[in-house]
Amino acid sequence: MNPAPGSAAPGSGLRRALSAPSRWSVAGQTFALQVLVAVLVVGAGLLGAYAQAQRSGTAEATARATAVAESVAATPDVVDAVQTPDPSPVLQPYAERVRVETGTDFVVVMSSTGTRYSHPDPAQVGRQFIGHIEEAAAGGTVVEDYTGTLGPSRRVVVPVVDGGTVVGLVAVGIRRAAVAERLQDQLPVLLLAGVAAALLSGLGMALVARRIRRQTHGLGEEQLREMYEYYDAVLHAVTEGLLLVDLDGRLRLTNDEAARLLDLPDDAQGRPVGELGLAPPLVTALTDPEPREDELHVTDARVLVLNTAPAQWQGRSLGIVATLRDRTDLEDLTGELDSARGLTEALRSQAHESANRLHTVVSLIELGHTDRALAFATEELAASQVLTDKVVASVEEPALAALLLGKAAQATERGIDFEVGDSAQWPEGVAPPREVVTIAGNLIDNALDAVAETPGPRRVRVDARVEDGYAVLVVEDTGPGLDPGAVDRAFERGYSTKQASGPGRRGIGLALVAQSVQRLGGELAVQGPPGARFTVRLPLGGGA
Repeated sequence: MNPAPGSAAPGSGLRRALSAPSRWSVAGQTFALQVLVAVLVVGAGLLGAYAQAQRSGTAEATARATAVAESVAATPDVVDAVQTPDPSPVLQPYAERVRVETGTDFVVVMSSTGTRYSHPDPAQVGRQFIGHIEEAAAGGTVVEDYTGTLGPSRRVVVPVVDGGTVVGLVAVGIRRAAVAERLQDQLPVLLLAGVAAALLSGLGMALVARRIRRQTHGLGEEQLREMYEYYDAVLHAVTEGLLLVDLDGRLRLTNDEAARLLDLPDDAQGRPVGELGLAPPLVTALTDPEPREDELHVTDARVLVLNTAPAQWQGRSLGIVATLRDRTDLEDLTGELDSARGLTEALRSQAHESANRLHTVVSLIELGHTDRALAFATEELAASQVLTDKVVASVEEPALAALLLGKAAQATERGIDFEVGDSAQWPEGVAPPREVVTIAGNLIDNALDAVAETPGPRRVRVDARVEDGYAVLVVEDTGPGLDPGAVDRAFERGYSTKQASGPGRRGIGLALVAQSVQRLGGELAVQGPPGARFTVRLPLGGGA
């Protein structure tokens, strides 16, 4: 019956797998290579054992023939008989008896010139010995493989000596066929040992292949290579930082962006997260199994957005996977935007109030009270101009001057007294304008928020001076201040005494201040209650 169209013929998948070893799993390839090596090793071992057994058989035959020959040559009856006129009647039965008892194939006693006195074949008695006897006739020993009347044999020829004179020779031989028969008797043992070795090797290889298959999930060489190349390329190509922390809190995987954002050392992988110099809140987040979403964290140099989730494979927990995004510039811009919005709201309020005052001035003029109209119009203008002149004269940094004027308008609109020290001084170039705005803006915003709900006097005061090579900025308020136990926590990400007005916006301002001050090589101190007094000291000429 023909297979249905489009269906594979029976055994076609097996034939394709066997015809393309490169598609095999790593475990399959390893098993096949191990089987091949084992077959070669066992085969070579069997050949070596066979060759060794063959050499041992030859050596045993030589030793046995030598012992028999020397024993016969030393027998007194043989020494006397070879010197008689007719030694065959005595030597033939004796030699045959020795041959049978020793299991040799022939025992030939001959004259010193090679004439046989005995032989297994009586017809050969009296004929010339076939083989080399010169060395034995000279008193030595001949050991050789030679083909005689009985076929190929291993033979030993020794002299019969009487009074130091060679009076005859004794040759004892064992046929090569007999040696081969002995070797064939050993073959079953050799084969059994080879089969046992093959079975043990196969069992070990099967266990190894099973372990490799479990570790590689049955994937092939090409699949593993592609997986590594593609995964590695994706890991290092993504613009977000990516980390994988195992269940023991050790960093197992990280990409280039995560190493850059966290300033990780080169040997970070495999080390506990707590030993990498990260902030404690970040360490806690990276080792907490609970998922976290869009959580802000402040490092020494950056504001990061963190997301974490459990890493699982087939229901088994592997650890925690975390992604990081750099929000430093965005957070700075957000702070500046908040300041701009506050200034806009203050200007809108001032515009509305200016309109009211303008209508009042016009009405006073229409009623003929010009003096009162002039006094009313210049009173508020003089107060605003005094503050503007003071800020412009004392603060050489344009960005900081603009920020103070905007915050003053914002404070007025909120009903808060905003003061700038009479002797305030802030030179230009102490730090990058953005850093100055981040520090001053967040401290002033924090002070305005602190006094906004205070029932008593609501006042924020900003002062600046230069002393001992440092530019000093002081922001103080009449708010409730910080509890003594909360001073250190105030500069950590997420700490706030106010309700959050938006996701991620509370508990970040003071952390950004601390980050900027540290980046600039400055110092930050807090005093109070009553109230709160923040003092920032930045080195002149730029910081570390």
